[in-house]
Amino acid sequence: MHTFRDNAGRSWEVAVDVAAIKRVRSLLGIDLLGVLDGGQRNDSPTKGFDPITRDPVIFVDVLYVLCKLEADRIGVTDEEFGRALGGDALREATDAFTEAFISFCPNPRDRTRMRRAVEHMSTLLEHARVTLDNTLEQRIEQVVNSHLAARGDSSGNSLEPSELTRTTSRCENSA
Repeated sequence: MHTFRDNAGRSWEVAVDVAAIKRVRSLLGIDLLGVLDGGQRNDSPTKGFDPITRDPVIFVDVLYVLCKLEADRIGVTDEEFGRALGGDALREATDAFTEAFISFCPNPRDRTRMRRAVEHMSTLLEHARVTLDNTLEQRIEQVVNSHLAARGDSSGNSLEPSELTRTTSRCENSA
């Protein structure tokens, strides 16, 4: 069972089966089976897994349709469902969807291949985040050092928060 908790504290089970795929196709015009063949199906508006999980609007629509039976049972509209997804809840929902979809695949080799692809993508994204964090830290340090040098302050005294904000804003606007 693949579940996630939304920001309203509700727990949702994500099930991908033939009936759910048919419901998504019927209500949204999205063929989840196109994910299995990388979007190669002529009638598939998707191009693999990315368009579904990368666009939060499309993803939440798909997720709502997958959870629609439960949502209808407890009286949660698609708008209420979408409002309760963001941040960590959206990440957890993505993980639950991914695992549910991988579990649906009838071929064990496809499941293994998809799981490996998801793991590799997660590794690449984490590497990109670390690189971005390091770049940001270096840029902040450059701005601070530049400001200190311009003030003739080599003592290493830190800037007041308001000074750093003005300096950073000025540098960002000039770029």
